[in-house]
Amino acid sequence: MKSLSKLGIDDKWLAPLEEVFAKYNMNTPERQAAFIGQCMHESGKFKTLQENLNYSADRLHVVWPSRFPTVESAKPYDRNPQKIANRVYGGRMGNGTEETGEGYKYRGRGLIQLTGKDNYTNAAKALDADLVNNPDLVSEPKYAALTAGWFWNKRNLNVEADVKNYIEMTKKINGGVIGLNERIANINSVLKELKEA
Repeated sequence: MKSLSKLGIDDKWLAPLEEVFAKYNMNTPERQAAFIGQCMHESGKFKTLQENLNYSADRLHVVWPSRFPTVESAKPYDRNPQKIANRVYGGRMGNGTEETGEGYKYRGRGLIQLTGKDNYTNAAKALDADLVNNPDLVSEPKYAALTAGWFWNKRNLNVEADVKNYIEMTKKINGGVIGLNERIANINSVLKELKEA
């Protein structure tokens, strides 16, 4: 792969992607295209590397009704990403309670949003990098890509790429099939570029 610019991705991602491909056996155009295409959707074409938690009280009630059962209960969190992350991620995924601030510290980062202290800890061990004490590393290209590769490998997504099972792949990444058509279009565009290169 010589350039990503035709896909709207900055070429600074070439080296991190090549490292991920080598580390996680993404050694076919189908595997590489599926990885890049899914990451394009998850990160807004490799531009959004941190979770956007700037929600209104009304939206918080809709998105997380178990955490904010009424709009009134969400008002103290309105448009405050730090408080929101500590509320919605506190006390789960290895994070301490809301008061510890770990929900925000270990909020979603990377090409496929790494979220929660448990995931940061497990990825840190796998990648031999101190992501627990330095979680912002996951917002830098190298670790944004490597943590996405770690996640991909953990869920055995090369198998889904080999058989082009994009529905199951998307469910394993997203929990549902949000953006499935865009994801498939991305994968096909990347595959076309890889085969023409």
